[in-house]
Amino acid sequence: MKRCIGLLLAAIALPLGAQAGEVQVAVAANFAAPMQKLASMFEAETGHKAVVSVGSTGKFYAQVKHGAPFDVLLAADDETPARLEREGRGTGRFTYAIGRLVLWSRQAGVVDAQGGVLRTGRFERLAVADPKLAPYGAAAYELLGRLGLLDALRPRLVHGENIAQAYQFAATGNAQLGFVAMSQVYADGKLKEGSAWVVPAAMHAPIRQDAILLDKGRNSAAASALVQYLKGDKARALIRSYAYDLPPVR
Repeated sequence: MKRCIGLLLAAIALPLGAQAGEVQVAVAANFAAPMQKLASMFEAETGHKAVVSVGSTGKFYAQVKHGAPFDVLLAADDETPARLEREGRGTGRFTYAIGRLVLWSRQAGVVDAQGGVLRTGRFERLAVADPKLAPYGAAAYELLGRLGLLDALRPRLVHGENIAQAYQFAATGNAQLGFVAMSQVYADGKLKEGSAWVVPAAMHAPIRQDAILLDKGRNSAAASALVQYLKGDKARALIRSYAYDLPPVR
């Protein structure tokens, strides 16, 4: 009896005429933590389940081109969703977050507020995401180029496949410094540990992170529901709490 009542209540919780579905979501590594929370919120409120795969935007692009069964892509840039849309592989792209680049050390007092440590040479390794696959890596390379340090520091760079791996290099001490996403090391506006320089946004191209509804998800109620959910007030508030900027509401 209790089981029947539970099933009845679950059915009532869904929008009238809707059925719970599953949406396969490819998510850029920097957005893994907020997406896990969003997935839980989304399921609790809609009944639909978001199955999250985390990786580099560049690899996801290649996988989508070869028929990977993703319904929605949350990229770490705006170029990849635009390319997929031009190729007819998706539609309805929009900016769900604007990322911030941070130079970070797990040790307090290592990174100064202006990033001057990059010029001192008092470190052996600097972790960075692969600029060919990860937009945060491309932003880091652009910054180092602007500072005139790229050639000098190139021998010290340790490349991660994505921003999550770059963070792991720095977090484990395999690299003394790392260029990471602000969302990885800040919570509620405060640095969680170590020392950091939040790179001024004007020092590299904006890290606009776009989402797109892929071809496989066009006829999926769950995929469409997730896209709408990401644009809602609750989702935007959670994204902001992870140190992302947000575009104006249209």
